[in-house]
Amino acid sequence: MRATASLSILALTGLAALSTAYAQANKAAKAPPANEIRYFTYLSGLADDRADVILKETRQSGKLTAATLDVCFPVPGRSERTDRFVLNLSVTGEKLAGKTQSQDDKLPITVDLTRKPNGKTFDFTGMVTIGDTMSEIASSETADTSEKEFQEQQASDDTIVSTPDDFTEVSPEALAVKVTREAVADFAKGLRGQPVQVALYGLIASCAELRSGEQVLHLTVDPERAQDTLTKLRGQPGVIAAGWTDGTMDMERTLRFPAAGWREGGKLNRDKIANAVATALAKALPATLISSAWNDVTGELKISLKRPSAVVPALGLTEAITVTALAAADKPGGSDHLLLWVGSPSIETVDESAGPKLNIDENASGNDEESLSLNDNQTLNALTQAFDAQRWDAETSSWK
Repeated sequence: MRATASLSILALTGLAALSTAYAQANKAAKAPPANEIRYFTYLSGLADDRADVILKETRQSGKLTAATLDVCFPVPGRSERTDRFVLNLSVTGEKLAGKTQSQDDKLPITVDLTRKPNGKTFDFTGMVTIGDTMSEIASSETADTSEKEFQEQQASDDTIVSTPDDFTEVSPEALAVKVTREAVADFAKGLRGQPVQVALYGLIASCAELRSGEQVLHLTVDPERAQDTLTKLRGQPGVIAAGWTDGTMDMERTLRFPAAGWREGGKLNRDKIANAVATALAKALPATLISSAWNDVTGELKISLKRPSAVVPALGLTEAITVTALAAADKPGGSDHLLLWVGSPSIETVDESAGPKLNIDENASGNDEESLSLNDNQTLNALTQAFDAQRWDAETSSWK
């Protein structure tokens, strides 16, 4: 009896195990397929093809189950500024539709699209209305991309380095401040009356900034005040990050030299530096010095020179030459070396003769007068000699 009972129990246990395994296998077989995410980044006709479009689709077994349209567009009548809307579209067969309002200006948005497969691509037709402006969509053979491809195409963040080792990758006068978008206006108002120059393009939110909710403002400041300015800015409401960024200095036109003899009272001896730069330029060009002046806000040195034009000697024309320079320590917090960046000279041919003047249009010719009349490398060599300076070697990424 015991043997029979044991066999019965084993049989029942085996049946239960088989039943459980079958149920699990059946459940796994019926599990829904994983979602596939695909992106479209263009819809022909939307905002006269000036919109930045992200149409995100969710598919199961190739069937569209959800769609979100994210569009950044020029504000109607104010093309220098952009706005944005994000809309979860209703999906009914081939129809994609929905209504919302824009992020900043609260413009009414209506979307009514038809989506049809076309081989490996898709055709989109329909209407998108932004405020009172209607766009007719006729986007044929529109290709989609994978999640991985889409992420690789996204723009990288602006360069903001809080404590650079030196000023070979970032520029000493150029600051960048990342601020929450809701704090941008108050942050900018706080800069009024301050010795800081604000780039207009940074005040206008890009599409990436509209989507992230963070905006980067670009400032120019005298390099000698940059560290103190950053300390103050980092304490302002809404500031996420602040540091140095790309700016005026490019290493091909930058010199490095010992600071000894070029400082006075712990600060740059600007008179001595300006005189040395102007003298070297006047000799190398050659030209006559007209003026030199430092910009108290940006710390830039502007030098004006002139010389007779050799284009048509009988006319007695004059070349007005302007050169911009910038001097700073070669790293934050002070250093025993200085940097001197000198911009490419700009030349304007003018008529300074007595009596009626000749009106000259330098842009009317295909000739590059500047390259014909100026040996730019000669001026850099003269400055290198005047400051006993080093030049940047791009191949070894070092001073020589």
